[in-house]
Amino acid sequence: MFDIGFSELLLVGLVALLVFGPERLPGAARTAGLWIGRLKRSFSAIKAEVEREMGADEIRRQLHNEQILQLERELQQSIQPPQPASQTAPAGAPGEAPGASAAAVTPPATPEPPRQP
Repeated sequence: MFDIGFSELLLVGLVALLVFGPERLPGAARTAGLWIGRLKRSFSAIKAEVEREMGADEIRRQLHNEQILQLERELQQSIQPPQPASQTAPAGAPGEAPGASAAAVTPPATPEPPRQP
């Protein structure tokens, strides 16, 4: 991340030894370690929260899209008029007796009685 080599780390340690002295250096190092640990935990918690929010946003977006699609389907169904029963079932549909649909459409022919003069 910072690309710090061993020589730079050694230089920081020597400066810290000169500034804090040999008596306070272990306590200062421990305190610095605790602060670095707290910062790492805080950053990881913030990162997890942001990822959770992004996931929740994605779920909300998908639910919204599904609701829009459902509304569109309902609108399409309400726009199209219902088809009459004679148009929905084609003549000679499977499961129908042969000639049943023709009999329903045209009445059977009855012979006319003979006329008397």
